[in-house]
Amino acid sequence: MRTPRAPRETRSPGLEPLAVLPVFVTLDGKRAVLAGANGGAAWKVKLLAAAGAHVDVFATEPTEEMRGTPAEAVAGRVVLHERDWSPADLEGAAFAIAAFEDEGECACFVGAARAAGAIVNAIDRPHLCDVSFGAIVNRSPLVVGISTEGAAPVFGQTVRARIEAMLPSGFKAWVAAARDWRAEVSARYHAFAERRAFWERFTDRAFAEPERAPVRADLDALIAASDTAPAGGNVALVGAGPGDAELLTLKALRALRSADVILYDDLVAPEILDYARREARTMLVGKTGHGPSCRQDDINALMVSLARSGKRVVRLKSGDPLVFGRAGEEIDACRDAGIPVTVVPGVTAAQGAAAALGVSLTHRDAARRLQYVTGHDRRGALPDDLNWAALADPTVTTVVYMPKRTLRALLARAVAEGLPAATPALVVFNATRPDQAVVRAEAGDLANRVEAAGLEGPAIVMVGNALGREAQAEAILAEALPAAGRAGL
Repeated sequence: MRTPRAPRETRSPGLEPLAVLPVFVTLDGKRAVLAGANGGAAWKVKLLAAAGAHVDVFATEPTEEMRGTPAEAVAGRVVLHERDWSPADLEGAAFAIAAFEDEGECACFVGAARAAGAIVNAIDRPHLCDVSFGAIVNRSPLVVGISTEGAAPVFGQTVRARIEAMLPSGFKAWVAAARDWRAEVSARYHAFAERRAFWERFTDRAFAEPERAPVRADLDALIAASDTAPAGGNVALVGAGPGDAELLTLKALRALRSADVILYDDLVAPEILDYARREARTMLVGKTGHGPSCRQDDINALMVSLARSGKRVVRLKSGDPLVFGRAGEEIDACRDAGIPVTVVPGVTAAQGAAAALGVSLTHRDAARRLQYVTGHDRRGALPDDLNWAALADPTVTTVVYMPKRTLRALLARAVAEGLPAATPALVVFNATRPDQAVVRAEAGDLANRVEAAGLEGPAIVMVGNALGREAQAEAILAEALPAAGRAGL
């Protein structure tokens, strides 16, 4: 009998150590000073001006590129002073940049700028900087900054290019609309949960039509949808997939990012919880095979209680919640309590394992039927009511969930019922995860091979002729290649 345990709240370990703190500085209408004229100076001036600053540049011998910056400023203003700087020039400066080749002159400027209360950057001298510049993706007012702390600038530029390709240029119009509409939305929706729900709908619409500039009709439609949306909490049963976080569906990601509370099982990969918003509560309601487990009634009661208090609850399950995930019991509990409940399907363990191995679960010559069965009943024993005639058919691909304790008895019974002992079979441990491991054998010998391997972790069994086609193809290829060599090919 399983040892009962109670649901318990868990906490994220928080951020990993940060090499630098990513912050954004507002310079619109403020004064900035750059002194010197080394190689990166002109570009820094353009950045300051693009942020709306009034930039005074002091350089005794400005480059031609620097001479052109006042005319090229897309915002703010740039004034070039062809003379040396003085401490008085730094009065009232919010930001200052040292662009000198000489270390001593650079340090002198940095000291004067700090004394004047300015934030300081020194080009190519990180030890003198208060802040540093990184690679920038500009969809202003959406701005993405990327830093490698100077360790790998080319790597940072490559990351920037990748993000540039992922962010449609039209997002700038949607973010600008959000800025323009925020006061009206805040005045209409006083509760934080209502405002968040509105902006989630806004974001969904922006991602659906990123290249179209939003108009007033969009705001009206979003307000109408928000005003008519059901009030109160709800529950979403979400499939986390077998382990690889990249197998999450987009709908699962949206559910995680909007959840107030996430109830998750032991088998959910920890990195999947990283996709949840920082403010979400996470609660372990672990159900492990034959190990300490929370009672299903306690999980159902917790889901209903949280939803009744107005929370958006995600019940996060490994694989697909509709495949041996007790989804039926949880759906019934929510419906009986009058709680809105939805299901977000996930990649099943069988699909993930087959894809990771590069095998097909069906094949028109070897397997026209696919069946999923559970390896144990409520007592943890081999179920009495399995269809043994179906399990003994080698032309069917059979996938057995939760098989470890009953594997030997299950296969022995299937062989006794007529399954050829030589039928291809395998067990996949930790499917799609970095520590995935596979044990292959004939059905009659698989249990012995698994026990000898001594592997741990969630496991899934596959049996059927379709699984042997990959090994057969490899053997044929191995035989053919030496023959081709002998033929001089």
